[in-house]
Amino acid sequence: MYRGEYGLYGAELSMFSRKLEAQLRFQAIPWYWHFKSPEHAKDIETRSGTHFIPALITPDNWVIHDTIAMGPMLHERFKRAPVIPNTPVQRASCFILEDFFNHWLGRICIHSRWCYPDNVTWVGLRFGANSVLNRSIDEPLSEQEIAQLTPIGEQMNSSFGTPVCINTGVGPDQGDTVRADFDKLLVVLASHFAEQKFLLGPRPCLADFALAGACKAHFITDPTPLSWLGQHREMLCAYTERVYSADSDSCQWLSNDQLPATLAQIFDYAEHSYFVFAPASISAGLRGEKHFQFDYGYGPIKARSQKRLEKARLHVQDEITQMSISERKQIQQQLGHYRALDYYLAESLL
Repeated sequence: MYRGEYGLYGAELSMFSRKLEAQLRFQAIPWYWHFKSPEHAKDIETRSGTHFIPALITPDNWVIHDTIAMGPMLHERFKRAPVIPNTPVQRASCFILEDFFNHWLGRICIHSRWCYPDNVTWVGLRFGANSVLNRSIDEPLSEQEIAQLTPIGEQMNSSFGTPVCINTGVGPDQGDTVRADFDKLLVVLASHFAEQKFLLGPRPCLADFALAGACKAHFITDPTPLSWLGQHREMLCAYTERVYSADSDSCQWLSNDQLPATLAQIFDYAEHSYFVFAPASISAGLRGEKHFQFDYGYGPIKARSQKRLEKARLHVQDEITQMSISERKQIQQQLGHYRALDYYLAESLL
């Protein structure tokens, strides 16, 4: 591979940009921010094949989209600082939890960002700092710059925020449901991180980058979700800081392919949330239906089916099925009582 710096094309308030940043930092990969701006957009979007962020610009002059693909690629390129365990149960758990956090937290992120007017104004200014001024959100804005950037929040909300919230089933009318579900998750995370530094114990993995990316871009940054944290604010801030400052040389995953006992609470939470939502979405999409309904304890919710979930499911399936028979038996023994394993290993969800 070519030596040199990797360009992170994205935005500081993007969950997946921050997810990729966390991995680049942990693996000590030379990198730089390449903020998404109108003058760069056409070239990068043509080369990556999408308008979504982030994209990774490699020293080889590749432009790669989708952190699901980037994570394992960087893991292989920089093996001195692994981010995927090599033992079967931990490895399977890493990919399952990454998928869960990637796609379930996004619902909470977009609702808390775009369904509250004051938050919309706040994030609009910061997106403008990246895309218009080519500056970090940490740099203060002048009164003139604030006046210039103020319309951006509402423009983004009307063109993207409101429609995506409604399509995902987390529109303004779902505020109580989203908040109640987020509170459940915070309790589970607080219990786990009271005993463990990271999801799999002493060392972060790909799933930690997904969770910390949502925290860094949304939960501990945006005013609205930050106000929701309550007694869990210190816990989530401390966890996020640990991920972004972790030293790869000083930590290892648990020995003998162990999982932390408290991880079961996170799997239980996912069991009754994401693994109710995702199969219903995929099944509807495979039947050619644009919308579906699901109920994870708060009454029926209507959402648009997502083709991406099936691609992500098959990615995890491939990671599990390429293991040996004895390794898959170990995974079955440890995780077989969760519906997650049936979900990933099913030939079809039709």
